[in-house]
Amino acid sequence: MVRKLKPAFTKPEVMAPAGDAACLKAALDAGADAVYFGLEGTNMRAGAKNFPLRSLGKIVKQCHDAGARAYLTLNNIYYDRELARVDRILDKAASVGLDAVIAWDFGVLKLARDHGVSVYLSTQASVANAQALATLHKSYGVRRFVLARECSLSDIRSIRQTLPGLLGEKTAAQIELEVFVHGAMCVSVSGRCFLSQFQTGHSGNRGECRQPCRRQYKITSTDGEMEWDLGERAVMSPKDLCALPFLDKLLEVGCDSLKIEGCNRAPEYVHTVTHAYRRAVDAYAKGRGKRGFKADFSTFKDELMVEVGKVYNRGFSNGFYLGQPANDWVEGENNQASLRKTAIGRVINYYSRLGVAEIRTESRGFKCGDELVIQGPSTGHLTVPVERIEIGRAEVTAAAKGQAVALKTPRAVRRGDKVFAFIARR
Repeated sequence: MVRKLKPAFTKPEVMAPAGDAACLKAALDAGADAVYFGLEGTNMRAGAKNFPLRSLGKIVKQCHDAGARAYLTLNNIYYDRELARVDRILDKAASVGLDAVIAWDFGVLKLARDHGVSVYLSTQASVANAQALATLHKSYGVRRFVLARECSLSDIRSIRQTLPGLLGEKTAAQIELEVFVHGAMCVSVSGRCFLSQFQTGHSGNRGECRQPCRRQYKITSTDGEMEWDLGERAVMSPKDLCALPFLDKLLEVGCDSLKIEGCNRAPEYVHTVTHAYRRAVDAYAKGRGKRGFKADFSTFKDELMVEVGKVYNRGFSNGFYLGQPANDWVEGENNQASLRKTAIGRVINYYSRLGVAEIRTESRGFKCGDELVIQGPSTGHLTVPVERIEIGRAEVTAAAKGQAVALKTPRAVRRGDKVFAFIARR
């Protein structure tokens, strides 16, 4: 009997969000294989700063120069009056060599195909079975699918196993599956919620969600005489997805891209989470199958969980990957990060020959032994250990609020960059 060999493992892409220029630089510095971003008024994260259309070529070049791919989100619902602008965007995307757009509106799919721009089907389309995937591939030529967030590991495995019978072995091998691994989860099915639209007139399906689900609520009788607190839980606000605890299982079912949610998140979130998944995927690819790796990888994942827990999160959940989640609702304060971001001041000068930044402390001081973070559109997210502080060429052990001080930085920073410290929450 000939033993069937297990197919070779292929490292999946680590895809990071970029809501602004600082987050884009942070994602690339953290080792993202791809970055997804939105243009002003055309994606599901209208609350992010996003980018103007004129910057599209620059973004694509920045990603390609870093060895990463650039994906543009066009995942809104679009009306007739808006398709002319979408057409102009796709024309520009084709001319600058954009790698793909993420969309689900059939009009956008058609326009993208006309311009020769690859389309990755958004999770908003809720593709959760192989038949739907095969139909959309045959009809629109879609090659990558961002699966519905309700899919479990067994669902993903089933899709992979069923596709060859629907598309043939050769075509099925070219189909890519993309899954979310980290970030916010919506209480509604694949994010198609109307609560914000009804309450505020800002539609979650147009990228304008005001997130009423993230609040805590009271129940009040119609006569106003009685009132009950629903407790500390935000009863409609799920915890954040985190796939690190079972990442090895997810990697084995045949996912081609691991997507981190967070176009509304800060640079430290983008850098920290992207770097964690980058290290996890690389470690798994390098050690898979070696003696003792399972135990070592489990320990490594625990270490990475501590790291991602330092930045903004609502607590962590397995999502639907391991079955129906139960009681995965936010308790108390939405932000469960172990560290609190605190403003220090800003960079007022940088001396490239010395590799020294001059910083004005505006909100609070710092001391030797602290760790600062400098963030800016060109700088991204830079961690700076404070080893030496100088004031007027005299060495000091601490900088007080309102002082201008000098300290070395690992690489260049820019005037106007913001300086922060991350302090443990009590």
